[in-house]
Amino acid sequence: MFRVVNIRLILNFLAVTTAFISIFVYEVLREHLHTKLPIMKVFSIAPWIAAGLFLILTTDTTARFIWKVIRKIKKNTFPDLNGTWQGEIIVSETLRIPARALITQSLEQVKIDIHTETSKSITLETTPTIEYGHFRLYYLYKSIPKQPEWDEYKGTTTFDIRKTNDGSEEVLELSGVYFTSRKTVGRVHFRQVSRKADFDVSFY
Repeated sequence: MFRVVNIRLILNFLAVTTAFISIFVYEVLREHLHTKLPIMKVFSIAPWIAAGLFLILTTDTTARFIWKVIRKIKKNTFPDLNGTWQGEIIVSETLRIPARALITQSLEQVKIDIHTETSKSITLETTPTIEYGHFRLYYLYKSIPKQPEWDEYKGTTTFDIRKTNDGSEEVLELSGVYFTSRKTVGRVHFRQVSRKADFDVSFY
């Protein structure tokens, strides 16, 4: 299994970049102030630079920009799933439940909130992967029924991610089989309708 975001690489990038920027800032200050600054000042600057870089890398807006740039350079990079999705949960051949979802994705995590008229599902764990050239998303969730007397339950889904063309626009779709702790099985299918993830998709 291949994890899309390698935390070790990010930490290495932070360490190297912090060192270079700290030395650069030290040299600029030394030249600008026309004085001899002790080299130990580099170590007092470095933590602030590291904190700033970490905040930049973990901000959703920055993450989406980085993702967009990387995907232009490397087409087989995991897609940006941020946005609003519509679809259905297929319980049986005769029962299909309309569903909506919000997906927020950063360099650290993917969060999926799925809503239907009778329940809502919150993310417990997600793992984006690339297997044999195919994009997949492993999703572990907890479903909370609308009726308080109904029991909560857990479930898992492996989403296959694919691109379709809607006229001149490329659209992402998610589909997969779900399994629940209530020993039920079905299919779920979603289609991205907006790249914005700030809409209210709840039914209740």
